[in-house]
Amino acid sequence: MYLAHISKDKARKQSVCEHLNGTAILCGEFSSSFDCREWGYGCGLVHDIGKYSKGFQKRLLNCGIKVDHATAGAKELYSNGNILAAYCVAGHHSGLPDGGTKGDASSSFYGRMAKNIEDYEDFHKEIEIPAFHDIPLKPIGNGGYSVSFFIRMLFSCLVDADYLDTEEFMSDGRIVRGKYDSMEVLLQKLLDYVKPWLENDDSNTVNGRRTKILRTCMEKGDGAQGLYRLTVPTGGGKTISSLAFALKHAVRNHMDRIIYVIPYTSIIEQNSLIFKKILGVFNVLEDHSNVVYEDGEELELKQLAAENWDLPVVVTTNVQFFESLYHNKTSKCRKLHNISRSVIIFDEAQMLPVNYLKPCIQAINELVWNYHCTAVICTATQPALQNFFISQLKAVEICPDVKEQYQFFKRTEVIFKGEYTEESLIKEFEHQHQALCILNNRKRVQRIFENLSGEGIFHLSTFMYPKHRSRILDTIRSRLKKGEKCLVIATSLVEAGVDFDFNTVYRELAGLDSVIQAAGRCNREGKKNKNACQTIVFTIEDDSMGVPAELKLPIEMAKKIVRKYEDISSLDAIKEYFELLYYYKGSGLDVKYIVKQFEDGMKSYSFPFKSVAEQFKLIESNTVTILIDKEEQAKEIVKRIQRGEQSRELMREAGQYCINIYKNDFENLNGAGLLKNLDTNYYLLRNEADYTEESGLKMEVSRGDAVMF
Repeated sequence: MYLAHISKDKARKQSVCEHLNGTAILCGEFSSSFDCREWGYGCGLVHDIGKYSKGFQKRLLNCGIKVDHATAGAKELYSNGNILAAYCVAGHHSGLPDGGTKGDASSSFYGRMAKNIEDYEDFHKEIEIPAFHDIPLKPIGNGGYSVSFFIRMLFSCLVDADYLDTEEFMSDGRIVRGKYDSMEVLLQKLLDYVKPWLENDDSNTVNGRRTKILRTCMEKGDGAQGLYRLTVPTGGGKTISSLAFALKHAVRNHMDRIIYVIPYTSIIEQNSLIFKKILGVFNVLEDHSNVVYEDGEELELKQLAAENWDLPVVVTTNVQFFESLYHNKTSKCRKLHNISRSVIIFDEAQMLPVNYLKPCIQAINELVWNYHCTAVICTATQPALQNFFISQLKAVEICPDVKEQYQFFKRTEVIFKGEYTEESLIKEFEHQHQALCILNNRKRVQRIFENLSGEGIFHLSTFMYPKHRSRILDTIRSRLKKGEKCLVIATSLVEAGVDFDFNTVYRELAGLDSVIQAAGRCNREGKKNKNACQTIVFTIEDDSMGVPAELKLPIEMAKKIVRKYEDISSLDAIKEYFELLYYYKGSGLDVKYIVKQFEDGMKSYSFPFKSVAEQFKLIESNTVTILIDKEEQAKEIVKRIQRGEQSRELMREAGQYCINIYKNDFENLNGAGLLKNLDTNYYLLRNEADYTEESGLKMEVSRGDAVMF
């Protein structure tokens, strides 16, 4: 008997035939979500036929040398003319390879197809390769991108099925997945939760307006699967309204999952708390860098679910969602097939990364057009994205009477006041009672804070580690609620997912979407007269601090809008801003030519999976991480790292005490002797005094300020 696996206690054995059939059934089930059951079944049935070699059996039974068992099934499929399935099988351990060229000797796909491998012919005694019929795929463009996307989705089915069948055998069936409620049950939970709200018909009140939006979302949820927009002004209750649409829509269209894709972890944590309260903690998965599960049972179930998004509601980041869609590794791609038949809410959609906008939208096109998904572009500042979607997908607006709703929910006057000096800004700001000032540069935030005097003044930036920021946020909210003096100088981190309510907001000119987000922190609850609550937009005379490169074009486009529109927060101004931004960005909307690379691959079925995975990084890793070990828990984390402990949970715990700084700032701090290396991932401060409770990590340093030690 040819064996695929042996249990750790050596007491149980799984034959190759058992593993192939088990994987085939699961893979077929997964790929049926996009109407390709036989493709999934076939991939699962042949993926490990290389284990029918004597070399692999020796490796398994006697710990012999490593044997390539993935290429055999790929070669078999390739010789039958099935290149697409062959890619999946070739990569099911090491990841999807680059296509390469025919006859090359590399580890590329075509290189693997030319490779000599051990005899595996005994597979014929137990396995018959099935026929693969035509793919029910509606190609977009030249078809190259669509074909490569199909390969990746089929690959996901195979990888997850392989993992799950192996997990089932190795755990002897002890690991149980699928402990969650149906969409019908979740919809009923939501209906029970919002029932009291639906009694309010007074559209002259804030709650009455929110109810009107909620009702419309539920009504529109009965619509067909496709592309939607939800344009809800700040304060309109879009979190629960979007959930209501998604649940109603999922039940109506027999969909499996709701996925929230959000730019900031702070918004994820806030939304997840709401979803868990309504739907139950075991029905909601947070999958992002900061999540740490406490309870033992929850930890195990959520860890398993995070691997393949096997829960009905998933809340994740832009980075996690889109980088997974362009990754080639098994661990990242495993969950992709579970995106099929999902309602995907792109919250704060104006934050979709501009440099990768075209590949992000192209992925959404595929998911809606070929994988039975519904996409909802959800925001208060709707970006002009329609031209990037294929002509067959016309976005349906969910929110009723958008312009009229905007006028009702408008809570502040947005005024452009021209240029300030730092001195004039400080003088005006410190005479306010409750005010927020948002600047574009972290160092300037720190410098102005240090020049402000008096009680009730706070600094917030990413020069503070997350746990520290959370404490300050709590203090600020408390002072605002009590009506005490509260002046906050901050970076853009407070613009989304932070429920501040200030009388006055100052915002240094940035992208128009950022300005509108900042205005959302002014008179947030709408309890004051909007004419008495100002959002003051300005530029700063001294630009020696420099403008972050990613803000230069948005600022220039915002200046054009400021010159043209009296109300820069109007829907027309927002629409024109995004049209200008995308027009002037041009080819920079796909800075690495990702879409073109896959389209060009159609010529010879040579797709650059591995290369693109390395190129597609929404956040370029040009930063260094400083772990601030001032708190006892942080000191304990440092000890664990020094003992050599490594785990995903430890890294996430450590993230609560970390700051990421740019390479040039790191060089200055390190050159001045202020840092010491902890390991390959983290640095520590030599002196705790270089991090203060008031302003975080001190950054006014140069290499000439070196200390002796």
